Amino acid sequence: MRTGDLKRIHIGLYTLTKKYKKAKSNLEALQKLGATIIHEVDATSMKLHPDLRMRRFDRIVYNFPHAGFYGKEDSLCLIRKHKGLVHGFFHNARGMLRQNGEIHVSHKTSAPFCDWNLEELASYNSLMLIETVPFKIHDYPGYNNKRGDGSRSDEPFPLGECSTFKFIHSHGHKKTFSHTSQRTSGHVHGYFDPAAPARDRFKEECGLIFDWYLNHAIDTFGFPDRWIEHNVHKALHLAYDRFVNIASGRPMIDFICFLEEINRLSISRIKWLEDILVRMH
Repeated sequence: MRTGDLKRIHIGLYTLTKKYKKAKSNLEALQKLGATIIHEVDATSMKLHPDLRMRRFDRIVYNFPHAGFYGKEDSLCLIRKHKGLVHGFFHNARGMLRQNGEIHVSHKTSAPFCDWNLEELASYNSLMLIETVPFKIHDYPGYNNKRGDGSRSDEPFPLGECSTFKFIHSHGHKKTFSHTSQRTSGHVHGYFDPAAPARDRFKEECGLIFDWYLNHAIDTFGFPDRWIEHNVHKALHLAYDRFVNIASGRPMIDFICFLEEINRLSISRIKWLEDILVRMH
């Protein structure tokens, strides 16, 4: 066994036994059942783990992903952290599936947790939702949900309404999502809910990143005798460079969110122009 493996196991065992009083007995029970236990695995880079990078799985399960307790759950900042975690997990897990393998994520479906929008995050990673089933804890004897961090890490958290989302490879066919958020059976389709209080803050950031794109139509779309597509792409490249400089360290999913917002604003502007034309006639 490598020295790095011993260190990782030691740190993992110490962390688990410090957080959970039944950790040691649970690990021993798993070993007796023949389970392989791997410590210090980052869900957003697990495909690079030395013990996992050559392995493929029929099922990859992630129960109640959570990026940590950094404020109120409905805060825009924390929701972004949660989305970044799930996005990173999907990006890694998709490359660790066997043919016909599935990724299962159990998650709360009430607000604000439904605003993470797992289905759309999965679609950005070429994954497709095939089934959503209610999560019932009594279907999993011996399973106890835990907070996992902080002074109350060993305490359970209220589950409320939650479901298990099942995904498979979409084979390159990415789903097109409506830009109008729709709540159906407790789930949200589309990143942007017009009624969400955080939207104004997001629009403010979006304007900062894309002000050149939004405010200089000629520079953005080119003169009539110039190649319009080239200029649009150039504007988006400049916006991306600005995003990297201004929002250093932010996950790529945030830039995708900004692009979604730009599209929504474009649709709104077209509607505004149509209304003006109607009134003129």
